Amino acid sequence: MTVTQDLFREDSYLQQCEAEVVALTEQGIVLDRTVFYPLGGGQAGDSGELERVGDGARCTIVDARKLKNPEDQPTQAVAHVSAPGEPMPLAVGDKVIARIDWGRRHRMMRLHTGTHLLAHLVGAPVNGCSVTAEGARVDFAMSEGLDKELLGQGLAALVAADHEVTVSSISDAELDANPGLVKSMSVQPPRGTGRVRTIRVGGTEAGQGSDAVDYQPCGGTHVLRTGEIGAIVVSKIEKKGAQARRVVVSLAD
Repeated sequence: MTVTQDLFREDSYLQQCEAEVVALTEQGIVLDRTVFYPLGGGQAGDSGELERVGDGARCTIVDARKLKNPEDQPTQAVAHVSAPGEPMPLAVGDKVIARIDWGRRHRMMRLHTGTHLLAHLVGAPVNGCSVTAEGARVDFAMSEGLDKELLGQGLAALVAADHEVTVSSISDAELDANPGLVKSMSVQPPRGTGRVRTIRVGGTEAGQGSDAVDYQPCGGTHVLRTGEIGAIVVSKIEKKGAQARRVVVSLAD
């Protein structure tokens, strides 16, 4: 089974890498390694381009998804989706430079970290999340109303505090022993390797999340410090049902 080495898991700031085309499928181009984040966990897939080493032939990538098997289940391979109607210049075995649209990715990194701050401020279970370059929304399972101005002030304070954002991991057994770490009701943490990736905002390693602003399993891409988020605003708060409140945030720049 093809497995794509996901370089973005260890370093969200990698903008390009050299890779080899290992398969051309109806779902997309599969590489042996990639910096492209595939759609998942509420975060949109990356876009960018693949450039063939040698002659510079380019293939525009409009999306990245987990390759699905015949049973329609996601695999550990990433399918890079080429632009519709564009000629396919690549072949299996080609060496390429995989390059993401960094401006778009960085906006999503800023917003994704912002949703973690929002989850901390609201303190209710998350029942859905969407992060794109245009904005982000988080659905909370709660009946109480939310104050748009207070949430905005809270986000601004956490951004100004410039908390460190740390990527780490815990074992499956540690997660099973601490189910409260999972704040999302709709998306389960990615498993399969024996360890689960975590994101900690603030706090210390010694505190093991107890002293953090936010600490939870997450496979998405994030900034290194909350100050990097910049000006983030609460655009809208919606009542989506008796037990549902949606908060929409966007970047001011």
